[in-house]
Amino acid sequence: MNLLRLVLGAPENYRFAVDTLGPCLVESPVRNRAFLGANERCALTHDAATLARIADAGGRPPSFEKAGPHGKIFHDPAWSRAAILTAGGLCPGLNHVIKGLVEILANEYNVRTIHGIRYGYRGLASRHGWAPMTLDADIVDTIHERGGTILGASRGEQPVAEMVETLTRMNINLLFCIGGDGTLHGAHAIADECLRRKLAISVVGIPKTVDNDLHFVGNSFGFATAVNETSAIIQSAHMEAKGAVNGIGIVKLMGRDSGFLAASAALANPVVNFCLIPECPFTLDGATGLLAALEMRLAAGKDHAVIVVAEGAGQDLIAAGPECRDASGNVLKKDVGELLRRAIPAYFAKRNTEVTIKYFDPSYSIRSVPAKGTDAIHCYLLARNAVHAAMAGRTNCVVGNLHGADYTLVPIALAAMERQAVDLDGDLWKAVLDSTGQERLLRK
Repeated sequence: MNLLRLVLGAPENYRFAVDTLGPCLVESPVRNRAFLGANERCALTHDAATLARIADAGGRPPSFEKAGPHGKIFHDPAWSRAAILTAGGLCPGLNHVIKGLVEILANEYNVRTIHGIRYGYRGLASRHGWAPMTLDADIVDTIHERGGTILGASRGEQPVAEMVETLTRMNINLLFCIGGDGTLHGAHAIADECLRRKLAISVVGIPKTVDNDLHFVGNSFGFATAVNETSAIIQSAHMEAKGAVNGIGIVKLMGRDSGFLAASAALANPVVNFCLIPECPFTLDGATGLLAALEMRLAAGKDHAVIVVAEGAGQDLIAAGPECRDASGNVLKKDVGELLRRAIPAYFAKRNTEVTIKYFDPSYSIRSVPAKGTDAIHCYLLARNAVHAAMAGRTNCVVGNLHGADYTLVPIALAAMERQAVDLDGDLWKAVLDSTGQERLLRK
């Protein structure tokens, strides 16, 4: 069941409060800003019927703490030392976020010691020998023009105790962890260990995942840019398909367990005829299979087809083999793109029908570019609110933008409880079905 529905159905079973290190007693150096008032919060849902039901039952609507600057803060800027790390895979906007964090720390709070931790959590494990970078406004001045991350990234867990000892040895009291599900689990472990040891270290996450599979934070930064980058690829697949006899263009996109990128790309490029995602099982064979649907499309006079498939789709259709995992413990998916590239021509060859397959796998090229447009703005605002939260002594939280308006602070344990999935009854997927028309063919 959808986690949002579970939470709204029994909000009393979930924790929405963000951990704090203590009372805020230090006067904020931030000037000419509207400070947050006491206990400002944003409702998890705007649905009137849901809010009325919760109120009628005598409950309080679930809400998150609003993000922003506080008039009184916990950490004394004069004694503060910050560290920033990026972990997991690349994503558009990583350098934008790093730049934003450094500039807000330096310009708003006069924090002068800012370390860039190299290669994710490996840089906090001293045995790897990666010395931190020194970051300042001059160093990050133009990094937003480049894709990737100047800090480097890596996957895999490191000993929590060792990482916390590194932070204490460096006198770090502000740690910013930029990453997705695995990165946030690491940040959660560090924050819990710091709280257990009664260390005054704020650990704040900034959500980064091209798969867009984190709950309660809205679209992750970089997602909109990645969707935009698919346009040229899908248009090329379309042109290649139309330029060949019974041409079929196949585009494989990222999405291990969640099909948000594939679904959004298909909707943004309405030349797509079939969109295949992990959440919606499909078959190859039989009257309602993909192969028969392609045959019906070509038989109806359509001279081409474009298929967008998420990497985690159709895993049950591929012969079982040894399970492989990456350094973060994620199961490596079997290659559904290769399955389609082999199965489609084999099916039509048996029917003496000529088809031409054009296969595109732009997975890495769409995630290694800089963030663009409003996505770049989103990066900066996430960074800004992460700094305000950390300076106010908030910890074990991630910055979110659930409704596209106010930024909020979400407990990491809630945001990373499980991976968010495309709701097959929701507007996004229904719009994909309308745009592609695939439901009519696959159900015949």
